[in-house]
Amino acid sequence: MKNKTIDITKIWATLWSKRKLFFKVWGITFVLSCLLILPQPRYYTTEVSVAPESAEAKEAGSLASLASNFGVNIGNGYSDAIYPQLYPELFESTKFIVGLLDIKVRTKDGEVETDYYTYLRNHQKKNILLMPFLSLKRWVTSLFTPKDEEIPGKDGKRFNPFELSRTATGIVKDVQKNIQCTYSRTTDIVTIEVTDQDPLVCALLADSIKQHIQDFVTDYRTKKSRIDLEYYNMLTAEAKVNYDKARMKYAAFSDASTNVSLRSVELKMQDMENDMQAKYNIYTAMNTRLEAAMAKVQENTPAFTELKNATVPIKPAGPKRMIFVAAMLFLATCGTIVHLYRKELIEWF
Repeated sequence: MKNKTIDITKIWATLWSKRKLFFKVWGITFVLSCLLILPQPRYYTTEVSVAPESAEAKEAGSLASLASNFGVNIGNGYSDAIYPQLYPELFESTKFIVGLLDIKVRTKDGEVETDYYTYLRNHQKKNILLMPFLSLKRWVTSLFTPKDEEIPGKDGKRFNPFELSRTATGIVKDVQKNIQCTYSRTTDIVTIEVTDQDPLVCALLADSIKQHIQDFVTDYRTKKSRIDLEYYNMLTAEAKVNYDKARMKYAAFSDASTNVSLRSVELKMQDMENDMQAKYNIYTAMNTRLEAAMAKVQENTPAFTELKNATVPIKPAGPKRMIFVAAMLFLATCGTIVHLYRKELIEWF
C-alpha cells in the first residue's frame, strides 16, 4: 500500500508557478460572469404580516396548538373549514389566483398602469442574452402546439378558473412563483411575501393580496349569516307591506263607519283590528330576527390585525451580483486546481 501524503509546500509552489494561468482564468470568468449576471433583471420583495382571528374551538384550541409544536396531531382545534393554517393552501387554488389577475398595478416610474395580468404578460423585463434562446423556444413550441385562443369567462368574469387558455395558465403559474404565504404555528401569524421586478408593483400587490385574503375568508365565514340576513330582510319587507295594507284597510273602513252603530259593523271592525294586530306582531317578530341576523353577520366577520404593513422596498432583493461573481471565481479556481492535479487525484483515489 502506498504511503499517501500531501506536501503543502510543493502544492503551493506549483500553484504559484501557474499564477499566470489563474489570472487568465479569473479574468475570463469575471468577464463572462458579469456578462451573464448584469443583464439579469433585478427584483424586489415586500412582506406583509397579519394575525387573523380564527374560529378556534376554545376547548381544544390551546391544547392542539401546544401539541402541534411536538409533532402531535390531536385535531386542528378549529370549527371552521378555512383556518389560518390553510391560508398558504389558498395560493394553490386556481380560482383564488385568478381573482388576483385583475388587481390594478402601476410601476414606480409611472410608465405602466394596468392590471396584473397584462403587466405580467407584456411588461416583464428579460435578460437580453437569453432573448434569442427564448424566441427559439417559442418558435419550436409553436410548431408542435395548436394556436392558443382566449377562453371567455363566465358570469361577467374575465377568466374562467375551470378552463384557462395556455397563456393564462402560464400567467397563473408565474403568480404562484411570485407569491409566498407562510403560517407560523407558534405565533399564529400569516406572512405574505411578494416578489416583483418593480418596487411599487411589489408593494401594491402585497397590500392587495392581504385584502383579497381578508375578503375571501370574510365571505366564507359570513356566507350562511348573509343568506339568513337576506332571507329575513325579505320576510320583514313582506310583513311590513302586509301590515301597512291591513292598517290602511282598517283605517278606511273605520272612517267610513263612523256614524254606523250596527253590531255587524262593530264585529267586522274588531276582526280587521285583530288581523291588523296579528300582522303587526308578525312584522315585529321578523324585524327582531332581522336585527339578530345583522348582528350575526357582524359577529362572524373575522378581524385581521396587521402586524407588518406593505412598504415600497428601497434595495433590490436580487440577483446578488457580487455573490454570483465571487461564486463563479471560486468554482473556476477549484476547477483549475483540479485540472492541474488531475493525474495526482486519479492516483490518489
